[in-house]
Amino acid sequence: RPLHTIIPAMLVEKGRAVMPFGVMGGAYQAVGHAHVVTNMLDYGMDVQQALDSTRAFPAGKGIEVEHGLSAEARDGLAARGHEVKDAFLPHGGGQAIVIDHERGTLAGGSDPRKDGAAIGY
Repeated sequence: RPLHTIIPAMLVEKGRAVMPFGVMGGAYQAVGHAHVVTNMLDYGMDVQQALDSTRAFPAGKGIEVEHGLSAEARDGLAARGHEVKDAFLPHGGGQAIVIDHERGTLAGGSDPRKDGAAIGY
């Protein structure tokens, strides 16, 4: 079966939903989901920081990187044999809502790569 790009996600912790989210972007979509979750769980970013973070994606024989990736990171990729290319367009765009069950609060994030906003009342 082909990868379908209508794949919203739900992060679950201890059997409860803690973050409904989605990252659009065709072939980038599944990578984008992993990117956002990794930024939050492994690097301690809040939801907006995770969505804002610079992205990279394999393209042909190289890797496309968005503007904002440090020279050190680009050099590290090149040293590992990657052909580093500047991304012509941003990779994906996403939105997410973090549910804090203990506090009874919601925190939203909206990717600046696309239109949208995280608004609450």
